[in-house]
Amino acid sequence: MLLRATLTLCLMAAPLWAETQVTNQTYTCDRGVTVPVVYVNADDTSLAVLQVEGRQILLYTEPAASGARYGWPSDGSNYVWWTKGDDATLYWKNSEAGTEDPILSGCKVG
Repeated sequence: MLLRATLTLCLMAAPLWAETQVTNQTYTCDRGVTVPVVYVNADDTSLAVLQVEGRQILLYTEPAASGARYGWPSDGSNYVWWTKGDDATLYWKNSEAGTEDPILSGCKVG
């Protein structure tokens, strides 16, 4: 329900975008954890809405050398979702330590 409400808010600006694509994926990670993700891609922005441990996490696209990387646009600590093909990893970015530690790894679509 919360995922749907957040997605609705994100799409309220959709008329401003020439084309908006919405994709639903469910990843299964190590330890059997499932992560539903809604990707919203538009002309000027892309974002991912993850459902993890009973929480919704809204992340925006970030520069990536390979694959697609999503994070919260701040200099503080935050989650990072990095995908490549059908694989993904959820990291915790610790801005004070300058590290990104994997929280969920081995995530695969399906």
